[in-house]
Amino acid sequence: MSLPHSSDLSRAATEARGLAMDAVAACHSGHLGLPLGAAEIGAVLYGNFLHHNPATPLWINRDRFVLSAGHGSMFLYGWLHLAGFDLPIEEVKAFRKLHSKTPGHPEFGETVGVEATTGPLGQGTGNIVGMALAAKMAAAHFNTPEHTIFNHFVIGLAGDGCLQEGVSHEAASFAGRFGLDNLIMIYDSNDVTLDAMASKTQNEDTAKRYEAANWEVITVKEGNELGPIAAALDKARASKSGKPKLVICKTVIAKGIAEVQGTSKGHGEAGVKFIDASRKAIGLPDEKFYVSPETKKFFADRKVQQAADYTAWQKTFTAWKAANPAKAQLLEKAQKGDHGDVASLLAAIPEFGKNSLATRVSGETCINAVAKASPLVISGSADLHGSTKNYIKEVGDFDIATPAGRNLYFGIREHGMGAILNGIACHGVFKGSGATFLTFSDYLRPSIRVAALAKLQTFYIFTHDSVGVGEDGPTHQPVETVSALRCIPNLDVVRPADAEETAAAFAHAVARRDGPVALVLSRQNVPSLDAIPVATRRQGVLKGAYIARKETAPLTHILIGTGS
Repeated sequence: MSLPHSSDLSRAATEARGLAMDAVAACHSGHLGLPLGAAEIGAVLYGNFLHHNPATPLWINRDRFVLSAGHGSMFLYGWLHLAGFDLPIEEVKAFRKLHSKTPGHPEFGETVGVEATTGPLGQGTGNIVGMALAAKMAAAHFNTPEHTIFNHFVIGLAGDGCLQEGVSHEAASFAGRFGLDNLIMIYDSNDVTLDAMASKTQNEDTAKRYEAANWEVITVKEGNELGPIAAALDKARASKSGKPKLVICKTVIAKGIAEVQGTSKGHGEAGVKFIDASRKAIGLPDEKFYVSPETKKFFADRKVQQAADYTAWQKTFTAWKAANPAKAQLLEKAQKGDHGDVASLLAAIPEFGKNSLATRVSGETCINAVAKASPLVISGSADLHGSTKNYIKEVGDFDIATPAGRNLYFGIREHGMGAILNGIACHGVFKGSGATFLTFSDYLRPSIRVAALAKLQTFYIFTHDSVGVGEDGPTHQPVETVSALRCIPNLDVVRPADAEETAAAFAHAVARRDGPVALVLSRQNVPSLDAIPVATRRQGVLKGAYIARKETAPLTHILIGTGS
């Protein structure tokens, strides 16, 4: 195909390689392989394909791009800088330095244009599934026959390492089953991993693997040529297959450094000692961090067109708001992370009286009450809705024909569930939650940790706490698991002791805006602490602790207890 501005894109790819070389050389660490090997992919994405507006980076209908292979972060930073996002060259020069906007791995909320925190390989493959799901759901909840405000795509870039991780299998299976045809994942297929060539550890046919999971697969044999990449991405966006798309680009790792390209040595910083000669060989001047006036003008002109596209959408959005004030108010609050305040959420949950209830059972009442009060709360389970009691009644199930449904069936895919929930949170409209048995929280622990680091608004419902699980035996008795969860920085772990404490726990989980919450609930009945006023129990949970029984003699010890 004839690609407009191909000379501009080719020049930009060369200069992006230069930025990556110079940044990695300056800090004496980092990864050259992906930024150099995927430079043409970046040029097509940021110079031609992505629908976004650098001047309004949080536009709700922007295409989302996620670099799953987060170690290749200079790919992302270089292109964000070139494309005109608020990432000045001084920040690029500060790559991997403390407090810079260009940390070693991309961090959501810290750098404009970074759509997800990635680093642990494979997480991004689940994040993009969550974003695509959220986009489908947002379109179903907010679009009207007269106005379309959500119709964007989600694009990811993953490498061999990402696709070897188990979470990528879980996420791909889910995306294929639920027909997320607004999802495009680019596979940077360079046949190299860190230790050795990829053939040392893998020999499966990746295309057939994804086809078996109900994905449409498009292969680009010339993964370092602009035209074929652009044609493949355009085909993926235009496709009516009803399937997510995998675009396999056969690239050369560390392309541009002849001494290491195409080898495992090209993955990291081994090529740094060859950079000066390599920069000259690909046509760059001696000036470090060089960006030509022509490239600056190309992206400045592109920003003008992107701003015009945004303005056209804004007119539709303004008309939609006028015609749908209630929906508009709900969406505006969601964009601010406001899914209800604790007081109103607590008021929505009825008092439970003196009945002895398992906290998972009282949790069922709570999730339904807060979901009614907060209509963008969604609830999923890893094939355990019947046991974890977190199914929201009367709102339907998310599926191909019913994208407005607010119950998610993740299947037996705990790790995938965690990464998908993170993507839903990053998308910025819905308050997602997921449930499984507490002992299986370890299956999604990497995703929980990322959620905590990224301050994502999600919550987990972990039931079947403690030895109270009984006859299921030690594999299902999570005696150490709560302590392990409490070790994760910025994860709120709430282990209520009765139904009223459970009510406050759910209210806090929905209301919290600066990080995730893990709710730890029992299978067995627990007595109501009815000797203590309801208000004391509910408010005590929100404070983190309260006095259950006042001392009657000089205090010598304090006994602290939680949960069942």
